[in-house]
Amino acid sequence: MNSQIAIELKSISKKYILHHEKPTLAESLFKKREEFWALKNINLEIKKGEKLGIIGPNGAGKSTLLKLITGITVPTIGTIETKGRIASLIDLEAGFEPDLTGEENIYINGLLLGMSKTEIKNNFDKIINFSGIKKFIDSPLYTYSSGMKVRLGFSVAIYSNPDILILDEIISAGDEEFRKRAYAKMQEFFSQNKTIIFVSHWIEIIEKLCPQTLWLDKGKVKALGLSKKVIDLYLKN
Repeated sequence: MNSQIAIELKSISKKYILHHEKPTLAESLFKKREEFWALKNINLEIKKGEKLGIIGPNGAGKSTLLKLITGITVPTIGTIETKGRIASLIDLEAGFEPDLTGEENIYINGLLLGMSKTEIKNNFDKIINFSGIKKFIDSPLYTYSSGMKVRLGFSVAIYSNPDILILDEIISAGDEEFRKRAYAKMQEFFSQNKTIIFVSHWIEIIEKLCPQTLWLDKGKVKALGLSKKVIDLYLKN
C-alpha cells in the first residue's frame, strides 16, 4: 500500500444471510437461505489527511462500509488495509464491560483503541471532564444511562489521538452543553491533518466539511469526487 494512503479497499463485498423467522432444524439444513449483499465490489483509496463524506439513502451500505473499515465486521470478498490508529464514533458502547466502573472501562476502551497506559493516565482527567460523568466514575457501568455510556465512549475516542476518525452523524447524546462541546471538538479534528470519514444525511454539513464525497446506493458506488458535484447529482436523483 502506498505510504500516502490511509485506507485502501480492494474489491470489497459483504454478504448477509436473511432469516425472516427462526428456522427449524430441517429448514436450516434443506431450505435455501436468502442472501443479501450489503456491498458489492467496492474499490476505494483514501489518502492521509483526506476528509471524505459518504451519502446515500437508508440501506445503501454506508454503516456496513464503516464497520468493515473499523474491523467491527469482516468482508465476504476483498481486502482492506489501514494505516494508523482508528477511532470510531459509530459504536461507542463497544468494548465496555457493564460490571466494571467507569474508570476501569476508560482503561479497557483506551487500550482497545491502541492507547498506552501512560497515554490513558495522562488524558484521564480530560476524558472524565469532557464526558461530564465525574460524579459516577466509580460506579459500575450498568448503573449508567445509555446517554452517559455514549458520552464516555465519545470522550475516550477523541482523546485517543487517532490518525483516522470514523463518524456516523454528529454526536447527539447528552444535553445541549455536551453537544456543543462535541461539535466544537469535531470542527477541531476537521481542521487538523487527520483522515476523516463522515457519514451523514445532513448534506449541507458534508459539503461544508468534506472536499470529497462518496455516494453509495444499493451497496454500489454511484459517484465519487468533488462534494458539490456528487451532492448535486444525488439531489437530482
